[in-house]
Amino acid sequence: MFYNSLSSQPKNSSIEPIESNLVPMVVETTSRGERAYDIYSRLLKDRIIMLGSGVNDAVASSL
Repeated sequence: MFYNSLSSQPKNSSIEPIESNLVPMVVETTSRGERAYDIYSRLLKDRIIMLGSGVNDAVASSL
């Protein structure tokens, strides 16, 4: 017998959805070997940044 696992749960059950906060990893290969970076560190190494706001004096100072 096949059934949908969601429909088999009691109506009053409280199941919390699982949130996934996985950060993608990249592997850089050089003559010295391999190194794994999270994607944000790798982009920062190439001085690529993404801002969620405009650039004002406070943001410019932190960059």
